[in-house]
Amino acid sequence: MTSLRMAVLAITAHLCAAASLHAQTPTSPERARALLTALAHDSLEGRATGAPGSLRAAALIARVMAAAGLRPAGNDSYFQLVPAAMATVTNRSGQRGQRLMRMPSFAALDSVPAAAVRLVVNVIGILPGRDPALAAEHVLIGAHYDHVGIGPAVNGDSIYNGADDDASGVVAVLEIARQLAQGPPPARTVVFAAMTGEEMGLIGTRWYILNPALPIETMAANLEIEMIGRPDSLAGGRGRAWLTGYERSTMGESLAANGIPIIADPRPDQNFFRRSDNIAFATAGIPAHTLSSFNLHRDYHAPSDQVDKVDFTHMAAVINAAARAARLLTDGPAPQWKPGGRPCRAGETPQPGVCS
Repeated sequence: MTSLRMAVLAITAHLCAAASLHAQTPTSPERARALLTALAHDSLEGRATGAPGSLRAAALIARVMAAAGLRPAGNDSYFQLVPAAMATVTNRSGQRGQRLMRMPSFAALDSVPAAAVRLVVNVIGILPGRDPALAAEHVLIGAHYDHVGIGPAVNGDSIYNGADDDASGVVAVLEIARQLAQGPPPARTVVFAAMTGEEMGLIGTRWYILNPALPIETMAANLEIEMIGRPDSLAGGRGRAWLTGYERSTMGESLAANGIPIIADPRPDQNFFRRSDNIAFATAGIPAHTLSSFNLHRDYHAPSDQVDKVDFTHMAAVINAAARAARLLTDGPAPQWKPGGRPCRAGETPQPGVCS
């Protein structure tokens, strides 16, 4: 066993023990650092979808979900299998190359060479709700755990660890699960999801919507968490974040009114509302937004997106705020689209007051 692998296992064991011993405590900077260090470790090789490092990351996430007491909700324990294979594609410049593609079904894998098939998984856990009137509804708290893997070396480093994008969001999902599981049971059921393939066109999330752990029709809201490792001065600095599509639904205003330190996305020109897993849920009709503090740092999709660039005081504060936000979503009124705020579905014509 390599020293890198031993380090990951040691960190994971520490976190799982801590989840039991100190479960009702908020997230500390040290706790956030320990889990982020494991998820952004070189031994996970950048967590490229379908690669061995991604599967090691999925196993780590599943162990922490189990330590938090979540009920496994995949079709293989916590793992939801996603049919995927390498295929030859042609880009807009006419160049041909290999790309991982989601297949329409597992049966469709029979039509591709065995060497092209990849093992791809989402990691899903459930915390049941307590309220007889609301437990049939659910909230999905999610983040994508994949990144871009190994690429061209920059200053001698070829592993694109993705500490901020989006290991930081996965840490938040796992810590929110721990905090909610050890507090009063939520009114609504909560699905915690670490999705794969976001960097490949939302492969994991789009499969999940077609094959959900709980019926999509009962999903009251979706909160995705992405890139919270560094403070953003436009959000107000340390401990504060912003919400994509804030103006589209009542979610943002409701959370802010209850003391959650968030503002509207200060960079609407970047179109972040449509650049994360939330957009797949939103176009399915569910009020869905992403919480972030991405400040447009230059380490995005570079080997330099490393743990040593993360502000853990900030990150822990955002995680604790997100845990409070999750509690409001599970126990409070369900968010609603504002007139015209819902994004149009594929083929749907934008209409004032209906969709945009």
